[in-house]
Amino acid sequence: MHGVQSMGYVDPTPIQLRAFPIVLTGRDLVGSAQTGTGKTAAFALPILTMLKTRGPMRALVLQPTRELAAQVETAFRDFARFSDLRIGVVYGGVGYGAQREMLKQGVDVLVATPGRLLDFMENGEIKLDAIQHLVLDEVDRMLDMGFLPQVRRVVEKCPKERQTLFFSATIPPEIEGFTKWVLRDPEVIQIGVRRSPAETVTHAIYPVARDQKFDLLLALLEKTKIDSALIFCRTKHGADKVAHALKEQKHSVAVLHSNRTQHEREDALAGFKSGKYEIMVATDIASRGIDIAGVSHVINYDVPLHPEDYVHRIGRTGRAQAEGDAFTLMTGEDLEDVKKVEYFIAQKIPRLKLDGFDYLYTALFDEGPRVPIRRVPGKKRRR
Repeated sequence: MHGVQSMGYVDPTPIQLRAFPIVLTGRDLVGSAQTGTGKTAAFALPILTMLKTRGPMRALVLQPTRELAAQVETAFRDFARFSDLRIGVVYGGVGYGAQREMLKQGVDVLVATPGRLLDFMENGEIKLDAIQHLVLDEVDRMLDMGFLPQVRRVVEKCPKERQTLFFSATIPPEIEGFTKWVLRDPEVIQIGVRRSPAETVTHAIYPVARDQKFDLLLALLEKTKIDSALIFCRTKHGADKVAHALKEQKHSVAVLHSNRTQHEREDALAGFKSGKYEIMVATDIASRGIDIAGVSHVINYDVPLHPEDYVHRIGRTGRAQAEGDAFTLMTGEDLEDVKKVEYFIAQKIPRLKLDGFDYLYTALFDEGPRVPIRRVPGKKRRR
């Protein structure tokens, strides 16, 4: 309780309020909620409560990326700071030495990515025979990244008598068979509509000719009151190219994608969170679960390839009931992908034109601009 209070927590979020009593009884659980709703604390706090004191490794939390693993380990450490429980993390992209030493000293809770965990298991340095609590976090992302075969190998090494918790922003049909194999008579919690973007986010599409796409991005950054912006590109090369061009225009920019070294990725996240960088250009590695408070704008420089990624991307702003804005730049070749996004969220995204920008004509303008929609719980849409 002291750890929770020291972090400034007062009231539980809806996912926490419903998950705590279920997890504390030892039941299996499937928890689905929009990003930014406190899923980590929903499983971390009751698990730490049940562990009580030091012992063998009894809790394992699987994450799809090293950024998420590091973030969740930090949350566990913060919650447990006034206890003697030991928290550890293993992930790829860095050397084995420090992680090996940590494992030798022993941990009560291990946060891990599947590949590095299996490396240590195959070397006999991690055994899962004492696991009482298994958490699979961001399960839909693990499916997207092809991790389910590795996760299955990990689960097979855990005791059959255990508690298993699934937490994810979405629970796609493709993992229902896997869910039945892993979980025993689970409780299911769904908070909010899984396909809806955050209700506190104003979102709009800016049609533009392909040759003017970057110029429009610059104009949006200059003419809009932006405290901090997260810009999404489809590819690592595209992210590097946009970041380089923005730096040439004297913007302070960080870059986040899977080709960056671990040190570069940590520096990008830390610098963006602290305000050292006003802009972070990223691929979809940053669209899931990365907790960055205070992002005022998300800009989709490229329309996402998968419609559900639109919801995850713009979920990086408007977190914890704060208001935010999400802009998407659309060229003619993006029209079909935009239609898929609108079908997925069951909502027409307004088309806007930026005042004062010298547009080249594009047939996309024939749709006609609309006024942006601000979705506020309990209020009718205003146009």
